[in-house]
This record gives sequence, structure tokens and C-alpha cells, in this order.
Amino acid sequence: MKEKQKQSWGYQGMSASERQLLQTGLFSLQMVEILFHYADRALKKCPDQGKIQVMEQHFQDMVPVIVDYCLLLQRKDLLFSQMYDKLSENSVAKGVFLECLEPYILSDKLVGITPQVMKDLIVHFQDKKLMENVEALIVHMDITSLDIQQVVLMCWENRLYDAMIYVYNRGMNEFISPMEKLFRVIAPLLNAGKTLTDEQVVMGNKLLVYISCCLAGRAYPLGDIPEDLVPLVKNQVFEFLIRLHSAEASPEEEIYPYIRTLLHFDTREFLNVLALTFEDFKNDKQAVEYQQRIVDILLKVMVENSDFTPSQVGCLFTFLARQLAKPDNTLFVNRTLFDQVLEFLCSPDDDSRHSERQQVLLELLQAGGIVQFEESRLIRMAEKAEFYQICEFMYEREHQYDKIIDCYLHDPLREEEVFNYIHNILSIPGHSAEEKQSVWQKAMDLIEELVALKPCKAAELVATHFSGHIETVIKKLQNQVLLFKFLRSLLDPREGIHINQELLQISPSITEQFIELLCQFNPNRVIETLQVLECYRLEETIQISQKYQLHEVTAYLLEKKGDIHGAFLIMLERLQSKLQEITHQGENTQEDPSLKGVEDTMVETIALCQRNSHNLNQQQREALWFPLLEAMMAPQKLSSSAAPHLHSEALKSLTMQVLNSMAAFIALPSILQRILQDPVYGKGKLGEIQGLILGMLDTFNYEQTLLETTTSLLNQDLHWSLCNLRASVTRGLNPKQDYCSICLQQYKRRQEMADEIIVFSCGHLYHSFCLQSKECTMEIEGQTRWTCYKCSSSNKVGKLSENSSEIKKGRITPSQVKMSPSYHQSKGDLTGKKATSEPVLDPQQIQAFDQLCHLYRGSSRLALLTELSQNRSSESSRSFSGSQGGLAFNSIFQNENFQLQLIPPPVTED
Repeated sequence: MKEKQKQSWGYQGMSASERQLLQTGLFSLQMVEILFHYADRALKKCPDQGKIQVMEQHFQDMVPVIVDYCLLLQRKDLLFSQMYDKLSENSVAKGVFLECLEPYILSDKLVGITPQVMKDLIVHFQDKKLMENVEALIVHMDITSLDIQQVVLMCWENRLYDAMIYVYNRGMNEFISPMEKLFRVIAPLLNAGKTLTDEQVVMGNKLLVYISCCLAGRAYPLGDIPEDLVPLVKNQVFEFLIRLHSAEASPEEEIYPYIRTLLHFDTREFLNVLALTFEDFKNDKQAVEYQQRIVDILLKVMVENSDFTPSQVGCLFTFLARQLAKPDNTLFVNRTLFDQVLEFLCSPDDDSRHSERQQVLLELLQAGGIVQFEESRLIRMAEKAEFYQICEFMYEREHQYDKIIDCYLHDPLREEEVFNYIHNILSIPGHSAEEKQSVWQKAMDLIEELVALKPCKAAELVATHFSGHIETVIKKLQNQVLLFKFLRSLLDPREGIHINQELLQISPSITEQFIELLCQFNPNRVIETLQVLECYRLEETIQISQKYQLHEVTAYLLEKKGDIHGAFLIMLERLQSKLQEITHQGENTQEDPSLKGVEDTMVETIALCQRNSHNLNQQQREALWFPLLEAMMAPQKLSSSAAPHLHSEALKSLTMQVLNSMAAFIALPSILQRILQDPVYGKGKLGEIQGLILGMLDTFNYEQTLLETTTSLLNQDLHWSLCNLRASVTRGLNPKQDYCSICLQQYKRRQEMADEIIVFSCGHLYHSFCLQSKECTMEIEGQTRWTCYKCSSSNKVGKLSENSSEIKKGRITPSQVKMSPSYHQSKGDLTGKKATSEPVLDPQQIQAFDQLCHLYRGSSRLALLTELSQNRSSESSRSFSGSQGGLAFNSIFQNENFQLQLIPPPVTED
């Protein structure tokens, strides 16, 4: 009892921090005991049989929990001793445990690992061929406890260069040995001019990055070099790079092998590394000396050696120009070296790498190297070497923008960019009026070259900046082909350039000049071009087409002018000449002449007649169609039945096509009469045109059947419409209430005066006196018309005004029902007091009637039926004299807007 009291007094005497430490220790001990039980359970519950994947899945669920809690309890000693030993009893559990450590190591949560676990970890990943994972782990671990030589050997054999460099730097504070090992691999190949493999290129890139990190005070591949080692590392790296020979140099080795190797590997990137390093060389006197020393070595290696390309030499001098252009520059470079480089890059005897040499010199000038050259000499050498981008750079410095146009035109790689350049100079603000004028005049002087280069862009440029001098531009274009291409791009909207023709204000003479050139160089596209062109005179254009004997074009222009008959005569003459041509060819040669030309010309002639027949009377139509029919039948008259023409069947088919087309505009009796009046067929040779006549009769039968069907449909349609209209008008009205909607008195009880009762189709009932007091009445043609007060006053003012205007115009005749009050008092007394009834349409009925009229809007049905009945009655007595032309001309069916609405009637409510 006393011992327990002593223990309680001791615990109560502790401070809060001591109590917390005690509780934490007790909790930790309990957690450790729980973890041991958990590990034992994980091993005992492991499936003894089954696939290895099942066991791996079991331990992957259990082992990470052990690692997590050991690290949370900060018991790495427990994790890498007892727990690791316990889990190592099962090889699968051991492998899962080692793999669980990887994310903690990569996140730097687990740095120190026992040598045995470290060794087992590397061996495990090696066995699974996960060497990239091994490299990632090594660069995050404390490797002082490892066998460094063994790890370096393993990294080199497995090409883990990052891990190897890390082991050298962290394990031995050695920064030069990794570079020597990498140089020994790539230097012999580069100095021999051989191509590196992908693996060797990766090695060289790592070497460049490693040198850059060392010179910048950064550790490779991550972290920082300790501050006390940074100056030492920089000096060691510089001394290594500027070595005259390598440690194991052969007699054939050239001087400065390391710098030479890096320049051969990647000149631009190596110079970038040096440029970044030189940024920090401001107050360090020794570093400035290293900088001058390296520059001298670079010049000696590259200028005195022909192994480097112009691009590599240019990179060097661009690097030097940037360094010399700095305000705090301390470098010294002999200016004659820049002159030598200029002569080397602009050498006219060397045509190879032309673009590369020009680009290198341009970068050199842009980097500030221009101060190292005499500008006049530079321009002369650039022009001689055809370095037009260099010339542009120099002219732009001197604001000689007009000379830059020549640079673009002479440069085959950028010649089409001259249009954008001229447009930018003339339109973008920032240039003086004199500069813009010089560019404008230069473009005008070189307009022929610009059009020859790109007609579309030249036309767009002229339309934008030379719109008032188009005639001057045309005079400068002496080449007719170039002039044609220019005018086509300028005037033809199908060429795809965006030009506002209204703002351009081109005279008709220019358009006609283009049409004449089009007739010379592309006559097949004249008609389609005329359809989109504007601003040309018809008479002058007709003369041009006649000059070049383009008959189709002349016919098109005559039709556009309104001379239909003249256009038809030209097409007819063209058709007759083609028919005569195939006739003679079929008789004199054994060749099979094609009917394609005849068919095309005939189709164009038929289209001409069809387009204009609607606007001609019957006599004028016959003057078009009958000569066409005779022209098509002429070759058939010459051939006999004994010796038919080679194309007689094809000509009959084409003639039938003409007959079918003209039947829509010429009455069939007139066509037959014209055929029978022909002297050839009037003497008993009808057998030769039997097929034509039978075809016409078949057409007549078809049209007669169509006419009868149409008449029947129209009759049914009209009958249905009139029946529905009559039913809607004569339908009885049923009032909704038995009192007046204005005075609210029952119409049966008000007997002060003989007042009429008015009922509307909407169901509202009024006394006539009450409606008159509300001004709901109007006088039309001597009759009183009423409107419903409630319907017209509740959101229907617009409809009422519309209906009232229609009533005033006489389009609608409203109706209403009026009843005398005595009608209800004594229904039998019809002699003294009779009810008056007058039909009227309320606004709803008016709207329904308008919808019905709109639905069947078109030609009057009565007019259609009248004309059909007249045609039916006159069919038997119609003569073949052709005197019915006037009726056909005035017929409703000949109207081009005539349409038949053959649709089922809509369903209406009863």
C-alpha cells in the first residue's frame, strides 16, 4: 500500500512536460508491441498456396502499414532491425518491404538507411531490372555507408551516369573524375568525325549540364554545392577545360582536347553554358582572367581549324559580339578576326550552306556585331554573296525602305513576301511621307515584276494603294499575257481577292479591254465571266465578240440587250452549220462524226427560246420555235428510207426533244399544221415523220389526262371550300347569358322601348341602344355594322382596327343576328312583331376567313374552271388554222407564276 502511494505521489509531482513525455513513451511502447503482433499476423495469414501474385497482393496490403507507423513513431532502428529481420523470413514480404521504401526515399522523408538494407535494396531492384529506379534512389540517399567503388562500378556498367556523378561528388568530393570518364567515351568519336549513338548523345548532354551546374555552384543532378566548395569547384572545372592535353594523351592529340570536343559536340549549347557563366564574372578578378583565356582558346581552336562549319564559326562570333556589346565588357578581341569571319561567311566561291551562312551572319549583326564592321563594305559583300536578308537589315537601319523591295524580289525564298512588306509600309503609321512616297514610286516602277510574280496579290495591292492610277499601271504592263492575268485578278470576283468594285471605280473601257484579252486567251470562259462582270457597254462588247467570231458570246450579249430574234438567228446559224458539217462528214468519210457539238448547240438554243417565250406573243414564239424545228428536220428530209443517214435515229431523238420543249409554248395543232404544210410531207411522205407525230399524240393524250385530273381536283376543292364557308356563315348563334353585357339587364324585362337584341358569335348579347352608346356601330353602304364591345375592348384593339380597315375596303361583309324583344314576348304574333335576322361576321369569323383565303391564295378557281370549260367546249370545233394563239397567250395556264396546290384539304371542326 505504501509503495503504491509513493508511485502516485511521484507521478503527481511531475511537471506537464514530464507527464507528456511519459505518456508518449508508454504509447510508443504499446504501438511497438501492436506492430510486432501485426507483423506476426501478416506472416501467419499469408496464403501458403497459390500464385505469387496472390502473396504479393497480401503483403502489399499489410507491409506499408508497418513502414508508415514506424516512421511516424520515429523508430527507424526498429524498422531496419527487428521488423526487417522478421519480414526477411519470407522472400515475398522482404521484396514488398524494400519496394515500399522507394516513395519515402524519393520524397526525402527517409535519408539514412543501414548498409545492409541499402545493399539489399539495390540488389532487389537490380534483379527486377529496374535500374532507372535505382538511379533515382541513389541520388536521394546518404551514400557514405556504401561501398563507393562497388556502387560506381555498378552505375557505370548500367549507364547510370547521374548516380555515378552523384556518388563521386557526395561520396568523395571529386568533381573532375566524372568528366574525365565521360570525355574518354565521346572525344575519340567526335575528333574522328564519326556520328554518335543515341546513348552517347545522352552522355554528352549530361556532360554539358554537369559542367554548367559546377560553374553555377549547383550540385548535379539536384541540390547545391556547399558554399565553401563553390570557388574550388569552379577553378577545378576551368583548369580542366583549358588543359593543353589530356592525362593520357596520344602523340596525335590536338591541343585543348576538352574544349575542342565540346565545340564539336554542340557548339551553340556549350557557348550558352559559357555565356551563363560569364554573367557572374563581374567582381572576381581570377574569373575574368579565366574568361579571357577561354575566349582566346576558342578563337585559336575554331578560326585556325577548318573542321568547323560556318554555322559553328558564326555561333562563336555571335557569342563574342554579345559579350563585347555589354557595357561592363572586359574582353579583348582583335577586330581583324571579325573581318576574317565576314570574308569566310560571304565567300562567293562557296555555294554550300548558303542559307546557313546568311543566317549566322544575321544573328551576328543582330547580337551587336555590326559595330565591328564597316557598313559600306558589309553591304557590298552581302550583295555579292546574295545575302538579301543582310542587305535588308542594313537598309532598314538607314531607312532606305525602297531598296528593301529589291531584296525581296531577288530572294527566291521570300519573294512573295514583298506584297505584305509594301502594304505595311504604305498603311501602317510610323513612316514619314517621304519614305512612303519612295516605296510607292518603287512599287510603281516594278509593277510588271510584281504582276509576273503573283497577279492576284499585285491586283489587290493596286486596288488598295494605286486605285487612282490603274490606267498608268495598265500602260506599264507591255506584256499582253501579264496584262490579262492582272485584269482578271482585278475584275473577276471569282479569283478570290477582296476588292470593293464600287470604290475602285473602273471605267468601262478597262473592262472591255479585259474582255477582249479574255476572248484571245481563254474564249471558253467568256460567257461565264460576263455573267459576273459589271460596268461594260453592250454595243462595244458585241463588236469585240464579233471581231473574234465568238457566236455564243454574241448571242448572249444580244439576248441581254433585248434583241432576242438576233440572238436566236446566231444560234440557229451555228446549229445549221454543225448539222451540215456532220451531214457532209457522214457522206464523204468513213469516220463516225460525233453529235456532241450538235446536241450542245441545240440545248443552248432551246434554253434561249424557253427563257424568252414567256415574254413574247404567239407570233413571236412561232418565229423562234418553228425555224428551230425545221433546222432539226432538214437533215432527215435529205435521207431516204432506202439509204438512211448515219445519225438518223439520233437526229429523230433530238427533234423529238425540240418538239417536247416547244409544246409548252406552241399549241399542238399549230405544230402539226406547220409540219403538214411542208411541201415534202404534204405529198405523202408522212411515214418518215410517223415517229414524231405519234410522239406528239402521246404527249397530247398525257396532257389531256393531266387536264381532266386537274379539273376534277379543282372542282372538288372549290366545292369543299364553298361548303365550309357557307356552313361557317350560316351557323346558328348561342348566347352565353340572358342579359345585356353592357347594362346587365335581362333583355326579356326591358320594355321601355322597342329595342333590338344583337347576338355575336362569341356569345355576348347586347341591346342595340347600349352598343350605340358605346360607339360600337358604323354605317357602311347604307347598312349598320356592329362590333362586340367586350371583345373589341379587351386586348384586341389591333385586330379591331385591322378588321375595320378591311370592312371599309369592302373585303369583308360582317354579319350579326338582331332580335326584337317582342319576339320573346309573343312568338306566335309574327305579323305585327316579327324578328329580324341579318347575317354578320364577328372578328373571330373574319380572322378565320382570312386564314382560309391565305391558305388557298392563287388564281381564281372560278376563272380556272371557266377557262377549262371553254377549252373543253371548243376542242371539237377548234381548227388547225393556228388562230387560237391569242387565247394561248392570255391563258392563265401560260402564266409563269401559275401553280397547282394539290394538297388534301385541312380538317376543320364542325
